[in-house]
Amino acid sequence: MSGDLPLSPYKVIDLTRVRSGPTCVRQLADWGADVIKVEAVGEDTLQGGTRDSSDFQNLHRNKRAIALDLKTKDGVEILKKLVREADVVVENYRPDVKHRLGIDYETLRAVNPRLVYASISGFGEDGPYRERPGFDQIAQGMGGIMSVTGLPGQGPVRAGIPIADLCAGIFASQGIMLALIERERSGQGQWVQSSLLAAQIFMLDFQAARWLMDRQVPGQAGNNHPSGAPTGVFATKDGHINIATTGQEIYKRFCDAIGAPGLFTDPLFADGRKRFQNRDRLNAAIEEITKTKTSTEWIDLFNEAGVPAGPIYNIQQVFEDAQVKHLGMAAPLDHPKKGRTEYLAQPIKLSRTPWQLRAVPPEKGEHTDAVLRQLGYDDKAIAELRSRKIVE
Repeated sequence: MSGDLPLSPYKVIDLTRVRSGPTCVRQLADWGADVIKVEAVGEDTLQGGTRDSSDFQNLHRNKRAIALDLKTKDGVEILKKLVREADVVVENYRPDVKHRLGIDYETLRAVNPRLVYASISGFGEDGPYRERPGFDQIAQGMGGIMSVTGLPGQGPVRAGIPIADLCAGIFASQGIMLALIERERSGQGQWVQSSLLAAQIFMLDFQAARWLMDRQVPGQAGNNHPSGAPTGVFATKDGHINIATTGQEIYKRFCDAIGAPGLFTDPLFADGRKRFQNRDRLNAAIEEITKTKTSTEWIDLFNEAGVPAGPIYNIQQVFEDAQVKHLGMAAPLDHPKKGRTEYLAQPIKLSRTPWQLRAVPPEKGEHTDAVLRQLGYDDKAIAELRSRKIVE
């Protein structure tokens, strides 16, 4: 079923664990790559606890799976045979671990010079922190996002998703695709590197630019926009909504929509700079008005007036929204144990070759025999490897 997908010509060896690495490989698998997930022989140590958990199911669809003991010479030899036929290897071991196992970039490049080898680390493959264990919340703290998240004076607040993990994985997948494109010209693979820390810093975007270019240290702004007003969360008769006004024209439409033309003519709010300087006073005046109608009434009114506004959903409400359903962000698939199950869909759409949800996550070692046969091992050899616990 994946033959027409953009990445269907490519074979990927997945050596990753936890979240950043699987996030990267999921991007490749969903777009058609033949992914072989390599797990350790022995007890499962999985993110989320079990293979049937929502976390594992979300991260590992569209893959095949084998189990190898990479601490043995024979296990590494099997991996090298896989690498000879592969286009991509993705790993997120600490730098010392992959060298100790003998599966680092230089070693595997000698096996296959066309190999694109992707590494995701906590802090980078070299430098003073290279050996530190990486964890999303540590990267969030060191990467600055916790200093600009939350209410003023509240103290540092983590983002509600593992944003450093996720972005490091997505950036690594982008780097892999760039390297595959470049390989078409050079014929050579290369080492792709991403780290939780670098990804988190890049995601600061304009907040980072405020320091790099203007030497401003941004602080917490809560639900207010860091540099514009009035943009933020406002109470209504039955909850809260988001309102975003930028520029004089939208601000005028906003003032007319709430029936408060005086907020437009008031010298305290005459332009964007003054509105920002007097934001608390302006927000309080606005909220006295927004509390008089329900969230739905205001959202309908603002959107009709051309003023950006929207609801603030919990996760259930997100997937019940008509536009979200139209976008197909919940993708169904029949699971042999769980029955009809919905998976998180890709946010990218291609007109001719859309992504496919082809297979539920594999059981551990589900495809070990099939993959070994493709490498030339016969049943006797496979049985011998199993008896020695080289494979599972």
